[in-house]
Amino acid sequence: MKQVAITTDSASDLNELFKARDIGEFSLYVMLGDDQYLDDVDIKPTQIFDYYDKNKVLPKTAARSIEDFYEYFKSFTDAGQEVVHIAISSQISSTYEYAHTAAQRLQGVYVVDGLSLSSGTGLLALTAADLRDEGNDAETIAKTLEKRKSSVQASFMINTLEFLYKGGRCSGLSAFFGKMLSIKPSLQLIDGKITVARKYMGSFEKNILKYVDATLQKYDAPDKKYIFITHTFADPTVVAAVRKKLLDYGFADENIHETIAGSTITSHCGKSTLGILYINDGEKA
Repeated sequence: MKQVAITTDSASDLNELFKARDIGEFSLYVMLGDDQYLDDVDIKPTQIFDYYDKNKVLPKTAARSIEDFYEYFKSFTDAGQEVVHIAISSQISSTYEYAHTAAQRLQGVYVVDGLSLSSGTGLLALTAADLRDEGNDAETIAKTLEKRKSSVQASFMINTLEFLYKGGRCSGLSAFFGKMLSIKPSLQLIDGKITVARKYMGSFEKNILKYVDATLQKYDAPDKKYIFITHTFADPTVVAAVRKKLLDYGFADENIHETIAGSTITSHCGKSTLGILYINDGEKA
């Protein structure tokens, strides 16, 4: 049986887990003005904040070309490996479409539409790495991911609507009331699309634990093997409070992974966004 390479987009926000679990990271594009960068290679999230503070212009993001995907996948197949690639949701990016098209030109390359983003996609990549390490072939891994992906719970609480508004992802009216009434929305991936789950009144710090409670009470069958706290440079005290809350819900400390969202995700949601992400197909809490 051929060796299996597990790969995913840089927007999966696995940080050190990319290397620790031998998961290939395929970087997406981030543009600051006329300059183009590769996410997590030659640009970091702090540069986005600096650029925006100086220019008041949002960065843009883009998928890599079909040819880029083809050459990337071919580097593995030429080495005698099969590939399982998990792409961020086809509903919010052309990444899956381009990767899938490239894969059709090669044997043994399986592309999974993760229907998620950030570490929601990363959860599927970790699942794939576990299955690979258990000795499964690429086709079996891809089929298993297709069955599990609908159970991924990926949501975030947004501290500011400014990036979403200027990026065209919420109406001017929503942004206005968000500023006037201090609305902090929680966004969730449903069928691969970003939807507003709830709206919280007041400060981010005051409501973040309410968001955690509401999420875990609604999606109350978590697979406790992995849970992510993924954020865009949220206050460390807020992150610590969320971690403590997860411990109270019975998650083991070593299974709680904190990751900083990369430049792709940061470009769309701004600073201090925080989410908890897990696969909701375990036992009822």
